[in-house]
Amino acid sequence: MSNILEGSMIETIKELGRRGWGIRRIARELKIDRRTVRKYLDPDPKCTISTPGVDEDSDSKYTISTAGRKSLCEAHDEYIRKGLHCGLTAQRIFQDLQFDKAFEGSYESVKRYVRKLSECEELPFRRMEVLPGTECQVDYGTGAWIVGADGKRRKTHLFRVVLSCSRKAYSEVSFTQETECFLRALENGFRHFGGVPETVVIDNLKAGVIKACVYDPELNPKLRDFAVHYGTCILPSRVRTPRHKGKVERQVGYAQDNALKGKRFKSLAEQNAHLRDWELNVADKRIHGTTRRQVQQMFIEEKPHLSALPPDLFPSFQEGRRKVHHDGHVDVSRAYYSVPPEYTRRDVWVRYDGRLVEIFNDAMDRLCVHTQKEPGQRSTIQQHIPLEKVSNPEYGNEWMLRKAWNIGDAAHAWSIAMLVERGVPGTRVLNGLLSLRKHNTSSAINTGCAKALDAQEFSLKGLRRHIANVTEQQEHFTFLEEHPLIRSTAEYEQIINSKGLFQ
Repeated sequence: MSNILEGSMIETIKELGRRGWGIRRIARELKIDRRTVRKYLDPDPKCTISTPGVDEDSDSKYTISTAGRKSLCEAHDEYIRKGLHCGLTAQRIFQDLQFDKAFEGSYESVKRYVRKLSECEELPFRRMEVLPGTECQVDYGTGAWIVGADGKRRKTHLFRVVLSCSRKAYSEVSFTQETECFLRALENGFRHFGGVPETVVIDNLKAGVIKACVYDPELNPKLRDFAVHYGTCILPSRVRTPRHKGKVERQVGYAQDNALKGKRFKSLAEQNAHLRDWELNVADKRIHGTTRRQVQQMFIEEKPHLSALPPDLFPSFQEGRRKVHHDGHVDVSRAYYSVPPEYTRRDVWVRYDGRLVEIFNDAMDRLCVHTQKEPGQRSTIQQHIPLEKVSNPEYGNEWMLRKAWNIGDAAHAWSIAMLVERGVPGTRVLNGLLSLRKHNTSSAINTGCAKALDAQEFSLKGLRRHIANVTEQQEHFTFLEEHPLIRSTAEYEQIINSKGLFQ
């Protein structure tokens, strides 16, 4: 059947609607589409939602009534509102209404009523105003295109920092949002203001925040040091909550639309010069929509409340996380620098500025400092080599001669004579002498050295032979048959017989 009905059929639909029939029932009885029934019922001013005696939750999506029936929930309005204020769900409120108030309506009617109350009672946002010099907010937007001589376009990022009290702002564009670009732009903003606010509210950009958390965020170490240098506090906003830095959010849009929209520049310097001129001649002279005062005049009042700038700029350096290799060194720009042995195969932070390389642990405690080397070179601090990995020759002949002197005078004399005789190879022979202490006594080694010196034998093989002869002679012990402190065998036999031990 066509959706265009005869006049009699239309009148029938409307009459059944006035009698309280649902859309589905009308469509079923008249064998027409429900959408067609709804089409002719909705415009009828005499047909409203629900009728007395017809349940709100009939078989129709819309229930027809003649007087606009009130919801059964209205009689329990105060009870429902009290439950909402206690944080109860619509399901819990429906259950309590059934038990406490003998509620006869449906769960769907309670849900609809709760939804309407929630929409009506939505709390407004709270506008926060701050005292002069206490806060600035930072955010990024999109800058104008940079069009080179070859016609190629490059995207730019618009950095903007705004003093929350006076709305005085500073803008700058860059090609990236890396940590160094971000810090230099913020530093330029402080220099533009002529002072530093107490706190800096930033977005959770990767250049500044390693791990976002509204209660205890993990900041980039470089950003933390920047805050210490300028005597301010960095406060990241809540993730995906732009209203927490609403002052700068609107200001970024204002700069994009008013200063840069529809413009093209040949270089970053040209665009930044344009932004500086726009800030001074346009943005600062406007009457702010919220404060109803000129921005420049408010900034004059706020500037004395800013903290003084430090005498020098924040040091320029690069940093990053590195993994310590199995040889106890880290790779920085293809050069290698040692760290304490306990950090082998662990991660450390490195900072380098072309002159020095500083290495820190995760708590940012400085472990060591190296002079930066050329690619391929190594810098090793002696204290970073474990004692177990240092061989005797590394300490030098003089050190080994002192160890030989501890063995005995003959060992020391033989070592000196051997070095004179053997020259450079004698260093290894001297180290071999010290290794003999593992299996021989100092007395035997010293005696063997005396015999080898007399025989002018300066090889390690000959020295071992002399020591072996000394050891063999020491192993032949002479047992005394009689000694004043030892009783004779006959005396022990007499004692045993008198005690009767073997009887």
